[in-house]
Formats: sequence, C-alpha cells, structure tokens
Amino acid sequence: MKMSYYNKIINDPVFGFIDIKDEFIYSIIQHPYFQRLMRIKQLGLTYLVYPGAQHSRMNHSLGAMHLMSEAINHLRIKGHSITFLEEQAALACILMHDLGHTPFSHSLENILIKNLRHDEISLLLIEKINKTIGKGQLDLTISLFKNKYPKQFLHQLINGQLDVDRLDYLRRDSFFSGVTEGNIGSARIIKMLNVKNNRLVVDAKGIYSIEKFFMARRLMFWQVYLHKTVIAAEKMLINLFNRAKELAQQGVKLFAPPALHYFLYQKIDKSIFKNDLMATEHFVNLDDNDILSAIKVWAQHNDKVLSLLSNNLIHRKLFQTIIKSIPFNSIDIEKKQKQIAKKYNISFQEASYLIEYNKISTNTYNETNNNISILYKDGTIQNISKASDILNFQFFSKKIEKYYLCSLSN
Repeated sequence: MKMSYYNKIINDPVFGFIDIKDEFIYSIIQHPYFQRLMRIKQLGLTYLVYPGAQHSRMNHSLGAMHLMSEAINHLRIKGHSITFLEEQAALACILMHDLGHTPFSHSLENILIKNLRHDEISLLLIEKINKTIGKGQLDLTISLFKNKYPKQFLHQLINGQLDVDRLDYLRRDSFFSGVTEGNIGSARIIKMLNVKNNRLVVDAKGIYSIEKFFMARRLMFWQVYLHKTVIAAEKMLINLFNRAKELAQQGVKLFAPPALHYFLYQKIDKSIFKNDLMATEHFVNLDDNDILSAIKVWAQHNDKVLSLLSNNLIHRKLFQTIIKSIPFNSIDIEKKQKQIAKKYNISFQEASYLIEYNKISTNTYNETNNNISILYKDGTIQNISKASDILNFQFFSKKIEKYYLCSLSN
C-alpha cells in the first residue's frame, strides 16, 4: 500500500517543520478528541514556577509523533522492515497516547474519576475513534498500545525507558521552562537506535548520549516536575477540588460548566466511566478552561474553605512547603492543623483541606522494565547498567523518597 501524501506542515518551536503526509493521520489531528489537548497544559500548574511552561499536550503529542517518524526512518535505513501500515499505526498510537489526560494533566488524575489512569482512558477513546472515523483502521494501533503486536520494538518506541514520549517531553519541557539541564540530544539518540532480537537497542557509539539522557531526566524531575512549589500548587488544586466535590455531594449549589458539573455531582469510577456514554462525552468536553472559570467564581463562594483555596490559587498565594528525607511527626502535623483551624476560624476537619502531607518518590532507571541494551559491533548486547563506565546505574535505579508538608501560612 502506498502512503497517501497529504502534504500538511506544522511549525513546531522545538523541532521546526513537522510534515504530515498521511491523510488518515491528519484526520486524527483534526478530531475533536485530539484538538481538546490544545486546551490542556502539558505541565499542569508548573507555569506558576516557570512562567514559560505554558505549552499544551497537543504540542507534546505532535512532537512525539515527529520523533516516531524519525525513529522509523532511521530503523529502515539500518535494514529493519517496517511496513506502511505499521508506521501509520505507530504514528497514530503516539499521537493519541495522551487523549485521556484530565485538565492540568496529572494534577487532577484520580480526582475527577476514581481508580482510572489516564492511559486507560486514552485506550477507551482510541477504541471509540476506531468505531467512528477509523472504521477498524485503528485495530493495529490498539494492538501496539496494548503491547500485543509481535514487533515489540514498536511498542518500546511508544512506551519504554527510551521512548519517543520521553525524548519529546524532556526536550520540550526544558525548552519552555528554561531549565537547560533537561535539554537532551534527541536527534543523536534516535540515530543510534537499532533492533536486535525484536527488541529496541542502542548502538554502542550512542552510549554517551544515553548517559546524558538519564542525567537530564533526573535533573528535570527534581528541578521541574517535583519542584516543591509545583507540589504546593498541585496539592492546593487537589484539595480545592476535593472540597468542591464534598460540597456538591451535600447538595450545595456550585457554579460549573456542564462537563465539570457532571463530575462534581456524580460519583464516577472506572466501572461507571467505561459503561456510561454520558461520562465519556462529558470527559472529552472538559479542559483547563472549565477548571479555571469555576475556580474564579468559587473565589466568591460563601464556603470559607472553598473561597480561601480558590482565591489563593488564583492569586498565587500557595501552600508553604517543607520537604524532608524522613517522615513528619504526626503530633506536629496535628498541632499545625489545629493552629490553622484557629487562625481561619474553621473546624479541625475543614482545616484538613488547608494542609497536606505525604511522600514523593522517583527513580530514573528501572532495570526490570524494558531495560536499555547496548549493541556492540560484534553483535553482542549488554545492559546499560553494565556498559556505562561513567554513571552509577545502581544510584539511578534506586527509588528516592522525600516527604513533604504543605499548608497555608499560620
């Protein structure tokens, strides 16, 4: 089958011109489910710390699709067979991998819909598109998404330790946040990709680029994604919505656009979402704009906790955050919550919305999950943790845990 050349061009600030040469791929980009991603910020509330971080999930998805196209081209040059249909499926899959994100990306995940991850929602939406414009054309895409296709390296490009998703978001988030430590050589890494035994590997001469990739990823997590002020903003948003949902469940009247109103006043979990057509329709109409418009109105609500949290978030008066390497003392937390209750003249239970404590953790490399293998000229392969003579991959594989306490100033 020959590719249908559609010859559309998108100008991307990170990669330059992105060519769309397949009419079917372009129809996915034009689909309302995908266009919704333009109204969801890639980094949630991170712009409250890094004002330039205003880019959208659509920007990221288009960039990841571009890198997928580049990766497939380079693998073909190295003699690996990838058919047009396989390429189309891989492009469609990475293009739609984030369809299931809630407003402000990860911030409200599992808050509006209980026990349902964004990737599970993405799959449900892909399956729905497949029944409409796809008419079965996305069957291979769904197989790749579920990792049920024989060519495992294609799934690894979509979801792996060195996938095009990570290659795009590290470089893109670095670009828009201005945190230059996250800037990686994505073009170099892609040129070094290869396939051995149906698995994705990296040519030995690309090992230094991979080492830089891991360093950049670690720095981005602690400087951007898990920055203590970003955590403070996200916890404030989560507590704000938990309070709004509590009030809604009690029958208190709250302003909300129709899509948001549905999720506030209904208890939606995985089972309901999968079986209730109305839940899906409301979800695809929900974006950052709905959340912000509601919060601006809630700032005038007569519920003291809801208005306080809404006002403070809108005006960037965020939780103060303390981060430690050991857990906080429960007695100290209770004491602080009582002080907050007294200061704002609210109950101890209501004060729980103005304080939040838990732990954050991350590890840069997981050897048990699609480990990265280095391919040498003699055909042998070796795990990156053994091949690298610069980085300590036991350190990168170790889960780092930190404990945080966020609260309104008392």
